[in-house]
Amino acid sequence: MLKDITLGQYYPASSKIHQLDPRVKLLFTFVFMATIFMVNKFYPFVFIILFVGFLAKLSTIPIKYLLKGIKPLMAILIITFLINAMLTPGQIIFDSGFWLFRLTVEGLQLGAFMVLRLILLVVGTSLLTLTTTPIALTDGIEKLLSPMRKIGVPAHEIAMMMTIALRFIPTLLDETDKIMKAQMARGADFESKNIVERAKSLIPLLVPLFISAFRRADDLAMAMESRCYRGGEGRTRMNELVLTKSDWISFVGASILMILIAATRYFPFGV
Repeated sequence: MLKDITLGQYYPASSKIHQLDPRVKLLFTFVFMATIFMVNKFYPFVFIILFVGFLAKLSTIPIKYLLKGIKPLMAILIITFLINAMLTPGQIIFDSGFWLFRLTVEGLQLGAFMVLRLILLVVGTSLLTLTTTPIALTDGIEKLLSPMRKIGVPAHEIAMMMTIALRFIPTLLDETDKIMKAQMARGADFESKNIVERAKSLIPLLVPLFISAFRRADDLAMAMESRCYRGGEGRTRMNELVLTKSDWISFVGASILMILIAATRYFPFGV
């Protein structure tokens, strides 16, 4: 289950999506997320799904690998759907007569919307990290935040922290998997149906995980200090980010498509 999380991982390839400027991918990710929350009908999601599939095809990332990141969120998706389906007032289509166990047409629609939005958010952000190296992601975030240095915002430090956090997600997941297997070999039960027992079994998992995380953070700090890291002041780069014509065309074209899809919110037709 833990190995199914794709957020923060990088999929090495030489596709056109991989070659795009990280600033373009970051900005478009925000446009993509805003579009998802603007859509209030079902049919625009078809165009978004087709567009995401097209991006996955261009990036040469297998669809199965991209969708693998949804598997760990299945419980959250089911709970989100049920809560919206049962708590949203409207035309009742099923009522058990017991507390909140009733379904409404409006609730089912809202639940489906929320599930689709969550799935597309996970897939969209996964595409960003899968096609962008941590170093490129750091440079892109820093470049985007650099105008805010004039008001005292530490652009380089923020970019570094965000990138380190993303970079260490796969590392911590791998460490968690190793600790779980070691504890299971010693008799720990992480698959018990008893919630109390499962909660107790997490204690011998979380303690060594936190100790390992702090040790890795200390090792990283010492490694950066031994290499004379002093922040972004006076720092040079081997590869400077330069926006090309293809970057501009890709961003403008994809953004126009997202704006047109978001504009369907104000169309009087469609479901």
